[in-house]
Amino acid sequence: MSEYDHEPIRGLPGDLPAGESILWQGSPEWRTFARSALHTRWISAYFAVLALLGLASGKLVGAAAAVVGGAITQGLLALFAVLVARTTVYTITNRRVVLRIGIALNKCVNLPLAMIGSADLRPQPGDHGDIALNIVGRHRLGFAMLWPHARPWRLAQPSPMLRALPDAQVAASILARACAAVVPNEAMAIERPRPAPARDHGLQGAAA
Repeated sequence: MSEYDHEPIRGLPGDLPAGESILWQGSPEWRTFARSALHTRWISAYFAVLALLGLASGKLVGAAAAVVGGAITQGLLALFAVLVARTTVYTITNRRVVLRIGIALNKCVNLPLAMIGSADLRPQPGDHGDIALNIVGRHRLGFAMLWPHARPWRLAQPSPMLRALPDAQVAASILARACAAVVPNEAMAIERPRPAPARDHGLQGAAA
């Protein structure tokens, strides 16, 4: 039986304490998640190249094997993405960000707003996007525990990530206001994406 089979509030491990309220909830959109987190387009291109090389060298069996292997791999990745979307709930309250994640083993990650030093909004096509949370202070969050809800390549200092959100800009604005209310002297301002060599664009501020 899952820990969340009978959760009192969807996405939360218990009832909200007095004075706490939900500001926003959302889940990943599975197609965007598959493309951005699981890199399905690159994997498709890889198998396509293998198939073309097989055809070019006259190895029809090898080409057919590449096509079949690519189709199976894409099917498994799509299934994984669907399961992640169905089992993941991101919640922003006026006190914390909660990530209910995990397919086979569910877990709940609670991040007080005061721990969020800044956040980076990475836009995706179709008004979708990812929000990476940069945590300040000491914590025990591990990359393996968070994956795939973790910012890529941040192994030493893992950053939780709200992935493939259909309304990423809305969620980012709500998060900014919530953090500003917790730390009134600091404002988390949302910056619109602009051409830059960096891969991530931001939603900066709210130092705890």
